[in-house]
Amino acid sequence: MKEHKYKLLRIFINENERYEKKPLSDWILEKALDDGIASATVFRGLEGFGGERKIHTTRILALSIDLPLVVEIIDDEARIRALLKDIEPAISHGVVTIGDVIAKFYGKKKYGNL
Repeated sequence: MKEHKYKLLRIFINENERYEKKPLSDWILEKALDDGIASATVFRGLEGFGGERKIHTTRILALSIDLPLVVEIIDDEARIRALLKDIEPAISHGVVTIGDVIAKFYGKKKYGNL
C-alpha cells in the first residue's frame, strides 16, 4: 500500500455539546460522511479539561456525564479546509488542530474521494 501525505483535523469537544438538536460529534460525523471525507472517528476520553478549567473524568460519577471527545478526520488539505469552514459555526467550545500525517488506506473499499 502506498503512503500519501494528508491532513489530520482534530476537534476537541465535550460530549454534551449539541448542534441542530443532535450531539455535536454525531453532527460532525454525518457532515464529514456527506462531504465524502476519507475517514473520521470519534474517541471518548477518560479524563480531560479545557477552557472551563474543570476536570471531566470517569472516576467521579457526577462528572462522568460530560466526558471529553476527540473527532479525528483524515483527508486532503482542500477537503479538510472546506469541512472546517462548514463546521466551525457549530463549535461553541473546544479546540481544533490541523496537522500533517502520512497515511496508508488498506482494503478494497473506497475512502471518500481518495
